[in-house]
Amino acid sequence: MSSEGITRRAALLAVLALGACGFKPVLAPGGTGDALRGQVVIEAPRTIAGFAVRSRLVDRLGDGAEPYRLSVSLDRAQEAAALSTGGDILRYNVVGAAGWALTDAAGTRLGGGQVDAFTSYAATGSTVATQTAATDANGRLMILLADRIVADIYLLDLAR
Repeated sequence: MSSEGITRRAALLAVLALGACGFKPVLAPGGTGDALRGQVVIEAPRTIAGFAVRSRLVDRLGDGAEPYRLSVSLDRAQEAAALSTGGDILRYNVVGAAGWALTDAAGTRLGGGQVDAFTSYAATGSTVATQTAATDANGRLMILLADRIVADIYLLDLAR
């Protein structure tokens, strides 16, 4: 028996086992992702970073109205990640955290928490290249934070 046949059988058995244990895909019709689509008012800081997080959350959850309200707070820091022998900074880490709270129309907290992430960029090019890399790293960080918020929200299983 070839290893390809064994791999296919193992994959088929894994899918059957997931179905037997009540596994339901989050983005399937009737899943948590489907239940939230277009039904979340998203509140984020009125900053460039807040706009980036809100945009990604709207992409993932839809731009909606009640019955849910998602509030997001952001915190970012930049730190040196690599130094040259002369003491010049060659690379930066951009570290971020996002606190979030999901409430229903009555104001009852359904879930919340904090997610963390970081990205990096090189500071070895021209001034313009370094500024562009920093802007890009901040944008990537906001996407990471938003995606982690959405993943945490999906774990709440609001579709039950």
